[in-house]
Parts: sequence; C-alpha cells; structure tokens
Amino acid sequence: MSDPLAEIVSLLRPRAGHGKIARGFGAWQVSRELTGEPFYCVVLDGSARLTVGSLPPMEIKAGDFVLVPALFDFHVLGLPEKGSIGADIPVAPGEVCHGDLEAPANARLLVGHFYFGSPDAHLLVSLLPSLLHVRGAERLSTLVGLLTDEIRAARPARDMVLARLLDVILLEALRIAPSEKAPTGILRGLADERLAASLRRLHADPARDWTIESLAREAALSRSAFFKRFRAAVGLPPMEYLTAWRMALAKDHLRDQVLGMQEIAERIGYGSASAFSTAFTRFVGVPPSRYEVEQKQAIASWRPISAVVAG
Repeated sequence: MSDPLAEIVSLLRPRAGHGKIARGFGAWQVSRELTGEPFYCVVLDGSARLTVGSLPPMEIKAGDFVLVPALFDFHVLGLPEKGSIGADIPVAPGEVCHGDLEAPANARLLVGHFYFGSPDAHLLVSLLPSLLHVRGAERLSTLVGLLTDEIRAARPARDMVLARLLDVILLEALRIAPSEKAPTGILRGLADERLAASLRRLHADPARDWTIESLAREAALSRSAFFKRFRAAVGLPPMEYLTAWRMALAKDHLRDQVLGMQEIAERIGYGSASAFSTAFTRFVGVPPSRYEVEQKQAIASWRPISAVVAG
C-alpha cells in the first residue's frame, strides 16, 4: 500500500539551508520578512512568544518544535516582555544573542531554514499544514540537533546526510502532529479512515483510469458523500487532486530526465505522449518538452544559498 505523506515529502526534495543557536536575554525581539522558505525552531531552554504571519501569537516553551513549510514573516518576543529592547549580538559562528547580555537569560532556541528543490513545491506545500507546533518533541529535537551539527561540519557525503535528515524531520513532524485537528490538507485527509483508503489507492496506482465512483468505492462511500467529504478535508475535489498529483509526478520525471514522454505518459495515466502533452500544457502552461529544457537549465545554474533567519 502506498504512503501518500512519504511520497509528498520525497517529491518536495528538501535541501539544507542555515541553522544556528539563538539566545535571549532580558527584553528582546526579532522580526523578519522572508520569501516563503521552510522554517523550523526547537526551544532548548526557556520560552518566547512567536507570531507567524496573521496567525495568533503563541507561547513556545522548552521541548517545543515548530515547523512552518512556507514562512513569509514572523516575530519572536522574549518573555518577560518588559524593559528596553537590547541589540542583536553575534557571539560565535552559528550563534547569536538577542537583548541585554547583562540581563537574565530567558530563552535558547535552535532555529534554521531549508529549501524545497521540487519545481512543484507550491502545490505540495499547499497540502501541508501552514504551521506545526509539537510539544515534548524529544526525537525531533535530537534530529534537528544532528541537522544543525551536520550543516556546520564539512564531512564526507554531507549533502546526502542532510537530505536524509530533512526527510526524516519532516516526516516525524507531520506524523506526530494532531492530524484529527489539522487544517484542510493531506494530514486531515489521512486522518479520515475512509478517505485515507482512497488516497492510498490513488497514490499506489496513479495511472489507473480513476473516476469519482471508483474512488468512492475505495472509501466505501456514496459518490456524493465521498466528493463532499474529500473536498472538505483535502481542500481539492478528488479529480483535481488526482490531476495535480499526476502533474507533480510528471514534473519530477521530467526533472530527472530518465524517462521518455511516452513512458511518463503511461506511468501517470495517459494513453499517449500527445494526450499527456496536451494535459500537461493545459495544467502547467508550457509543453513538457519546454519544461524539461527549462528544468535542465535551472539545475545547471542552481547554487546553494546561505541566509540568516533569526538573527
């Protein structure tokens, strides 16, 4: 049986960015505007108040793990909040202090960001929760610590180790999140036993000639009940989800440049290369042959980017 969550994370192709330790003393705050990259934070000691985008502020405490798959702006405020705001002071490579160093320490955070290498990241990220907040995440804290240590080191096979660690961190965070209370998306869909059955079958055999009726049978629901339940949970009608998933797979194959057009067409449910080309062009806006060339050029010109996130 297929595992939709693992397949989505695999297609996202996470890449390492930058990680560091941030310490807070007295009254301090950090505000950043970013460009939609994934962000993570582990509270090692103390507490702080975190605001992400337009979401309500939340207090994060020691042992908490926060993951934002697409971060555009955030604000972190030290607790207690009283007093004048001190300066940001880099104290060592990979470490920064916020506030007044003569004031009591009140937070120690492990923060960082990474990137998704998938050309379809925006679609895949839209299926994930906009924010994950997990308490008592000892396993995640350990994994993120290993990730940060590996980012700073120059060991053999570094990129491969980083990629595997990011895969595991994302999967661990997603699978231990309270999926029954998750916002619209894949976690909420998989939390519904009926919908999970149809999602797993769809992912296991995307080339099958699926219809709403056949997917509804997998979920043991009527056609109308399945359609309403799927759209409410996942955020897309069933056939739109199927098309989006097929196109995400197609983009991945085109990026790898291993299979020909006819082989890709057959693997994702189209009877011919021309039928696949028509559907792909309608969905993406460019023919698959042009898309393949553009991806080859993008891969050739890509360079890792290091940026400071919270300091």
